[in-house]
Amino acid sequence: ADHMTYWMEEERIRAEGNVYAVMSSGSTMRGPVADYYRAVVPIRTEAILVSTGRPKLKVVQLDSLTGKPSDTVDVVADRITSVADSLVYAGGDVRITRPQLFATGDSAFMDQGSGIARLMKKPTVEARRSRPFTLTGGVIDVFSRNKLVHRAVATPQGHATSQDLQLYADSVDLRVRNNELERAMAWGKTRAHATSPDRDIVADSIDALLPNQRIHQIRSVGKAYATSIPDTATVTTTERDWMRGDTLIATFDSVSHTDSTHTPPIKTIYARSNARAYYHVKNDKFKDRPGVNYVTGKDIDINFLNGGIDTVKVREKASGVYVEA
Repeated sequence: ADHMTYWMEEERIRAEGNVYAVMSSGSTMRGPVADYYRAVVPIRTEAILVSTGRPKLKVVQLDSLTGKPSDTVDVVADRITSVADSLVYAGGDVRITRPQLFATGDSAFMDQGSGIARLMKKPTVEARRSRPFTLTGGVIDVFSRNKLVHRAVATPQGHATSQDLQLYADSVDLRVRNNELERAMAWGKTRAHATSPDRDIVADSIDALLPNQRIHQIRSVGKAYATSIPDTATVTTTERDWMRGDTLIATFDSVSHTDSTHTPPIKTIYARSNARAYYHVKNDKFKDRPGVNYVTGKDIDINFLNGGIDTVKVREKASGVYVEA
């Protein structure tokens, strides 16, 4: 630093002006001002580094097998405190950057030993890959394993956004592999909402499977209700098709659909227990005057073909009505 002051009784060093610090792990810190409190018994058992004036901390992560430096995590904030070269507390416009991942918040906490980080006060976590996703909420907890993020949980007011899907709920839990979203779960007292470009689902809880970050299946449990846009190639209407049941299971054709810029088309949707379905049927003479079919039963299975309804199967206590234009 440009200037240093040492207080022997406090075992404290104050550094001012172009401060540069190197920790035993290899992590470094740069900033205008820093206070270093030495680990000297009985004064304190752990070393503490406190820096203000918007310092920059570069955390070096060591590979658990080789012990060599692997990825780094860059932390920028108005104030940063490092305890025992392991715990990091940051406050004031916090920005955390790691390979393919960017996080922000008013305050943050990181534990390098357990791999747990917490972001608070309007936090966001953003994955920056070919198919990015974003997570926001009141508080976000991020969990890492082998120096890679594998889980992020936002609560309350969780909101996850990807190219194929948006999830809203009191709690949103994302599972990540190789920095790519592979599963998203949502639940809470205010109910969970899933939204895609042509479909909306509401239920007590929602579980979405996204292998290779492509939506494959959505399971909705607890008074599930789904609405969708009818097949625009054969039907013109301002109404939406809908389906209800205690459980809804929607499957999408993510394997054969190679166009990565669009959401995979739906293949099937199943309603279980107290099922009801309302959907439009094309009119061969008038596209803008479709027929309407309403069916009820214990279970309902709907299969889709080329974006439109192909077959509908109703089991147990089946009833319904078909209305022509």
